[in-house]
Amino acid sequence: MDSGKASRRFFEEHVAGRTGAEREDVRLGPTYGADFGVVDVGDRVVAMATDPVFVLRDLGIERAAWFAFHICVSDVALSGLPPAHLAVDFNLPPDTSTETFDAIWDVFDREAEKLGASLTTGHTGTYEGCSFPTVGGATALSIGDPDDLVVPTGARPGDRVVVTKGPAIESTGVLGVLFGDDLPIDADAAAAARERFEDVSPVRDALTAAAAGEVTAMHDATERGLANAFHELAAASGVSLAVERERVPVLPGVREVCDYFGIDPWTTSSEGTVVATVAPDSVDAVLAALESEGIPAAEVGEVGAADNERVTVDGAPLAEPESDPLWGAYETGRERFWGE
Repeated sequence: MDSGKASRRFFEEHVAGRTGAEREDVRLGPTYGADFGVVDVGDRVVAMATDPVFVLRDLGIERAAWFAFHICVSDVALSGLPPAHLAVDFNLPPDTSTETFDAIWDVFDREAEKLGASLTTGHTGTYEGCSFPTVGGATALSIGDPDDLVVPTGARPGDRVVVTKGPAIESTGVLGVLFGDDLPIDADAAAAARERFEDVSPVRDALTAAAAGEVTAMHDATERGLANAFHELAAASGVSLAVERERVPVLPGVREVCDYFGIDPWTTSSEGTVVATVAPDSVDAVLAALESEGIPAAEVGEVGAADNERVTVDGAPLAEPESDPLWGAYETGRERFWGE
């Protein structure tokens, strides 16, 4: 298998059609491009998503734990329902100190309390063969009224495409925090790149947008970036997207960091960026709500019927990325600036 998140081809060849028993209470099961599944429980819906516990200690344990927590709760927030419960499995290397675990768990506890979410159950242990940064997994649940649920399969022709924050937020923030003091770029750009790390959570974006108007689908731009997010959302909903590049926001620090590492900003990890499809008469309300929360956003295109060109940018087909350059840039930075 290739490194990173499985591709659409892998999903279609190895996962689709092999999902256990068919149950009437499953409202949304495994779907390529969907960040979560949904089950009905009485008159409520439960959105659920599982992600790795990814603790990149080079960021410093406080930042690393914050990043890890928000990765774990981000996907269910894209349902428009606030995260309510988190089950966490820590599979730690045997030499992990109790101080390290306490530092991580303190952040998980603090961030969960801010969201009104319970750390409801889980597992913690140390095992040979385990290593940072991937030290387990977590399943998050959001619970709410079916009328408030936003499903990733809901985009409709005529809806508008809204993007928060723009491309390469995660890549810029991570590389800025790790190497910003050493990067041979303008000092203001380096400072802005470090600030992008504070944007590496889509939770507030998603909940704000969903509460403000008729949002029909949402997806976050994680591995393989904004370009891949467009393709995944279009695939999940069975639609096409027509996007205008110049309308997509680009935050300070992004171009400089991506240029230095030779990264295409549209194809690199951008945790924190949300792609949403919005009913035309709700666009202004959604953008105003995001602005009131200090979240940059813009209407960047329109949803169309499915066709052979699933995503176009300025009228030309947008290639579906096959890999993500972030971690290659990370290794390059370690070698150049840390001698590792």
